[in-house]
Amino acid sequence: MIKITLPDGSVREYTQGSSAMDIAKSISEGLARKVLAAEVNGAVIDASRGITADSSLKLLTWDDNSGKNTFWHSSAHLMAEAVEALFPGVKFWVGPALEKGFYYDMDLGDRKLTEEDLTTLEKKMQELAKQNSQFVRKEIAKNEAITYFIDKNDEYKLDLLQNLKDGEITFYSQGGFTDLCRGPHIPHTGFIKAIKLTNIAGAYWKGDEKNKQLTRLYGITFPNQKELDEYLLMLEEAKKRDHRKLGKELGIFTMDDDVGPGLPLWLPNGTIIIEELEKLAKETESDAGYKRVVTPHIAKESMYLTSGHLPYYADSMFPAMEMDGEKYYLKAMNCPHHHKIFDAEPKSYKDLPYRLAEYGTCYRYEQSGELFGLMRVRCLHMNDAHIYCTKEQFADEFRAVNDMYLKYFKIFGIDKYIMRLSLHDPEKLGQKYINEPALWLETEELVRSVLIESNIPYVEVKGEGAFYGPKIDVQIWSAIGREFTLATNQVDFAQGRRFKLAFTNKENQPEVPLIIHRAPLGTHERFIGFLLEHYAGKFPLWLAPTQVKILPISDKYLPYAQTLLQQLKKADIRAAVDDRNEKIGKKIRDTELMKVPYMLVVGEKEMTEEKVAIRRQGKGDAGVKSLEEFIAEISVEIKERSADI
Repeated sequence: MIKITLPDGSVREYTQGSSAMDIAKSISEGLARKVLAAEVNGAVIDASRGITADSSLKLLTWDDNSGKNTFWHSSAHLMAEAVEALFPGVKFWVGPALEKGFYYDMDLGDRKLTEEDLTTLEKKMQELAKQNSQFVRKEIAKNEAITYFIDKNDEYKLDLLQNLKDGEITFYSQGGFTDLCRGPHIPHTGFIKAIKLTNIAGAYWKGDEKNKQLTRLYGITFPNQKELDEYLLMLEEAKKRDHRKLGKELGIFTMDDDVGPGLPLWLPNGTIIIEELEKLAKETESDAGYKRVVTPHIAKESMYLTSGHLPYYADSMFPAMEMDGEKYYLKAMNCPHHHKIFDAEPKSYKDLPYRLAEYGTCYRYEQSGELFGLMRVRCLHMNDAHIYCTKEQFADEFRAVNDMYLKYFKIFGIDKYIMRLSLHDPEKLGQKYINEPALWLETEELVRSVLIESNIPYVEVKGEGAFYGPKIDVQIWSAIGREFTLATNQVDFAQGRRFKLAFTNKENQPEVPLIIHRAPLGTHERFIGFLLEHYAGKFPLWLAPTQVKILPISDKYLPYAQTLLQQLKKADIRAAVDDRNEKIGKKIRDTELMKVPYMLVVGEKEMTEEKVAIRRQGKGDAGVKSLEEFIAEISVEIKERSADI
């Protein structure tokens, strides 16, 4: 008999070799019908695989991320079966699950998939899914696997087999399809009820442009049609909120081939948003005791060797420039510069915590295929700061940074968020991470304790820490439910020693400070991209590039409109006059499209009575008032940074 520990802590005994599905059935037939896979001692496996030793078990359903991942990976195999049935001779490379859905890279020879093919493939997938074909796992010897794919003349799978050894090769089969695959998979295809193939793209084999271009076919599936319908509606809404589309329409930013990929140019409207975000950050950081600094855009190689960014981070940095016999790098991060500022003058324990802040410009060499609007760029402006503190001060300082996040969430109307505690991988110490196992465990526990004491929702992720310490990545969700990585809060136990940083402690001895790296607003680029989607371009009043548009009914009232404009500007309200020779209906429609929060319509009556007819964007008529009353009301809304849109 073996002992199985369930998530609620209860322990049950089962016959050795019992599967997760057997265990699910012993609990409830209804539960068993929902089980997609199982997590045994932290590893996800097929629900049908036998368990041979005492284990912890979690039954995975559609409600679990690992359950969805297994569901979508199995759907990729179902799609491949449909493709092979309709296009014999196709060869497959890899078919992973994604955050939403899946894809499969395939070599179709001279065949090009069309939109009509997608419809045909969807129908075939539906037909195959209804056959309830089981996903069958088979361990296979390497020579047998090689023979199988030689017979199929499949150079792609033969390439994958090169790095595999006997004992780690498995085939999965369902229906008439067999593939080299680690798994796991769902019990059978019948779980897949709703199917949509979403996109056709090209992808170079192994991501190398020197290799053959394969066809990448994307899709998504659900266990019921309702969820698919909701997802497709969300996609349509996401298209409307695409930050690249809105950024162009609203004059926020542009890209230019002569400037270079991933290097956005901020237009006047976008620059206003940047300045308002900086103003918010500066006010908040000033209140929290930060000192502002400015650092150069380049630095010598020696500094990045000291920091350890070379070689750990070299692939993400632009190539070196050689001048006067020295190598210089474009700044990819602000931290080494801030460490030098800390070290510029002697410090004692009385100076700590010492907080340095900068909206620093950094340059990172993102791969061209990964660039995406403002979300993945090569030039970024980071809301960066570094806190130098004692170990005793750490908890309060780290908690204060998290409190700053919560303040910003409230201002921007971010209701759903989670902190992701990124830890090191012990197996990669000395490679991806600094080889200090005791310090890793100590600092990870420090961060974990702060999160627990603060009652902040968080999850732990192994193997995603910074090379110098654990970190928190802040995950937020937009108004339509899309997830974004916003910012980071990192602990650094290594850089202080590398840069020989020290303060004089109470015993008059030198001591190395702990360092916290934090960026609550992330970068201008990513955060404004998020806000464009979150608000659908309809920014709250305090952030809107143009806060008020004055719409004269005809040219006769232009002088009065200009007088109003000057008064608004004196009150530090961003305003403009629509002086086009257009009908008032068109002026209102166009101003609505530009997402301007307030419109002031002026004609004979308003001019005579020295008043304005007010319209609120998306809400229509808001009454008639004097300009003084209007300014007084919206000035409060602006000052309080109201999230009302």
